[in-house]
Amino acid sequence: MEQVQALVVGAGPAGLMAAEMLADAGAQVVVCEGKPSIGRKFLMAGKSGLNLTKSEPPERFLAAYAEAAPHLVPMLAEFGPQDVCAWAAALGQPVFTGSTGRVFPVAMKASPLLRAWVRRLTGKGVEVRTRWRWRGWRDDAALFETADGERALAARVTVLTLGGASWARLGSDGAWAPVLASAGIELSPFAPANAGLEVAWSAPMARHFGAPLKGIALSAGGLHTRGECVISARGLEGGGIYSVCRGVREGAPLWLDLLPDWSAEKVAAELARPRGRQSLSNHLRKVLRLDPVRMALLMEFGRPLPGEATALAALVKALPIRHAGLRPLDEAISTAGGVRWEAVGAGLALKARPDVHVAGEMLDWEAPTGGYLLTACLATGRWAGKAAAVGL
Repeated sequence: MEQVQALVVGAGPAGLMAAEMLADAGAQVVVCEGKPSIGRKFLMAGKSGLNLTKSEPPERFLAAYAEAAPHLVPMLAEFGPQDVCAWAAALGQPVFTGSTGRVFPVAMKASPLLRAWVRRLTGKGVEVRTRWRWRGWRDDAALFETADGERALAARVTVLTLGGASWARLGSDGAWAPVLASAGIELSPFAPANAGLEVAWSAPMARHFGAPLKGIALSAGGLHTRGECVISARGLEGGGIYSVCRGVREGAPLWLDLLPDWSAEKVAAELARPRGRQSLSNHLRKVLRLDPVRMALLMEFGRPLPGEATALAALVKALPIRHAGLRPLDEAISTAGGVRWEAVGAGLALKARPDVHVAGEMLDWEAPTGGYLLTACLATGRWAGKAAAVGL
């Protein structure tokens, strides 16, 4: 049986941050990753522009974490949005802030940042082993399935950063949950977060597949957002939907405001204009200046369209979206559920196994995309790594 000082299981952002904190404390650190390469979900997130964090007032930033915010407050206070920016810059990746407050590396990619980070970690003596899949414990040793068969590592401290239960092909499959549950650790069931919406479109909508849906607002169960979506063959995808998917998941109806900058009274006044011989649809296009995609949605979900201006205005301002729920768990960007906060102590150590800390999406929290996910993964990984180092 191999002996190591500090073991980190999972080589995503939370795991690498924990490893760096342990190395900075002088520990011999081994990082084990089940996949052939590290940071797969991180790299996938960077394909459309790596959204590192969000620049906004602290109270608004914390509100994105809902009921998990009180637990995350101390971690985000130590490593919040400004610290994320400084961290990226120190790795040679300066950042910029977009018009919506989202922060991106100038390179707009994850790979340069990850390569620089790995070089720094290697320079600090961190060893990374890939294709080492964690299977649980035997007595005090962590068991791994490797290309050379079963291997056991006995560590003085361990940090688990195994992700949630989405995107199994990238390494987050939730297979760790039964192992922890069998050890008496309290878990909340997994549920999709930041997931697309499944919609059975009528045939005329096919011409709009792939089209962006802009200039809208969405609401579900008390959640409201201004954002964009994309109409796909399977439904609606994108940040706008992701921001309200918790409300949808919990059974609240989904409403779309096609003209969020107009009051219902203004919409009604425009609709009340004489239309002459124009069809109702042409009248709508002319007076409301709806683009073809928003017009198509109004026809898809609003029929039969009411003829009275006030009733039609109400529909434009609150269009009910008929859907079949969220896309499956494995297609979600992230998941709700995981290790309950009651199961960990102040340093994110498992109360049932004080030598084992957990971080990242393994913990029971969720947040919308827009930089919140990655910031909390980095912050919790840092917090767990520092706390684990105290136990050495």
